[in-house]
Amino acid sequence: MKKNILFIALVLLFAGCSKEPRTTFSSMPKTELIESSFSDLPEWENEDFTKALGSFIESCKTNKTKEIYRDLCTQAVGEKDAKKFLMTHFMPYKISQLQNEENSILTGYYEPELRGSLVKKEPYLYPIYKTPNDLVTVDLGSIYPELKNYRLRGKLEGNKLVPYYARGDVSTKSLKADVICYTDSKIDLFFLEVQGSGRVTLENGKTVFIGYDNQNGYQYSSIGKYLASIGAIPLENVSLQTISAWLKENPLRIDEVLNYNKSMIFFKQKDKAASGSLGVVLTPKRSVAVDQRYIPLGAMLYLSAEAKDVKFNQVVMAQDTGGAIKGSVRADMFMGYGEDAKEIAGKLKAPLTLWVLLPKNSKKESL
Repeated sequence: MKKNILFIALVLLFAGCSKEPRTTFSSMPKTELIESSFSDLPEWENEDFTKALGSFIESCKTNKTKEIYRDLCTQAVGEKDAKKFLMTHFMPYKISQLQNEENSILTGYYEPELRGSLVKKEPYLYPIYKTPNDLVTVDLGSIYPELKNYRLRGKLEGNKLVPYYARGDVSTKSLKADVICYTDSKIDLFFLEVQGSGRVTLENGKTVFIGYDNQNGYQYSSIGKYLASIGAIPLENVSLQTISAWLKENPLRIDEVLNYNKSMIFFKQKDKAASGSLGVVLTPKRSVAVDQRYIPLGAMLYLSAEAKDVKFNQVVMAQDTGGAIKGSVRADMFMGYGEDAKEIAGKLKAPLTLWVLLPKNSKKESL
């Protein structure tokens, strides 16, 4: 009996000792990282290093990327041997999935195109709103530095801040907001909000680019999960395509389903194609949206994801965020513009492994 107890104790001891050491960095204080090597990155040798470094240089136009990589942003410009530069100056760290976190997955998004009019008339009845004049946004980080990525939104009633209108309230309230234009599909407008940016082709052929500006303060709720919960679509079959098809087949339930997501996005007109929260124009299959509680905007990542008919092993840049992107090992890849991009983005859902590439001289702390 004593031998068995001793054996179990030794097993537990060595199991504890074999746990991979985890570290954190000041730029990612909530994220546990495991030091890796480039040989750990699947298909690293097959990467297009010139494109990878080009994406890094583009991100270096922003202060957030410069804060992470400092002198490397300057050194990268004009670099002839992209692979050597990356392997000389960067160290990959595997991002550890947190306890109680949902499955680590890679999804996709795209830049949708809608039809529209500058005036409200049949069939253009659904407004694309600018940020309402009475929407109040409180930057909690200005009061509590530890909450720098959090915003409180609402409207004033007297001297009291109360929740802003939810999606379902807008149809019955007089929203104090200018309209960019009107579109002909409530469903397409909803998915424009999910994607965060897009383009509207007007009746005269002119294209209007629009992008995220603000949000009504409610947390994003997945209508795909809602449809699965009511037995409309099996959870494993939920995609942009199946959701859109079900809504078109059940027009009397469109409001019920869309209003399940109380969150609502407000837009601004832009002078260029889709750009993310980082402020740079997004690059198809090189730009991803992340949860900036764990991954800072501007960070260079290496992702590995594989599902049926889809495989990605490559360098990407964290250049965007999204209400549905929650977790440390979670990414949403920008697929570009057009029907092909929509088709891929709508169906992409693959198990994800994620590394962050940080400067070799970054200061770290053992956990």
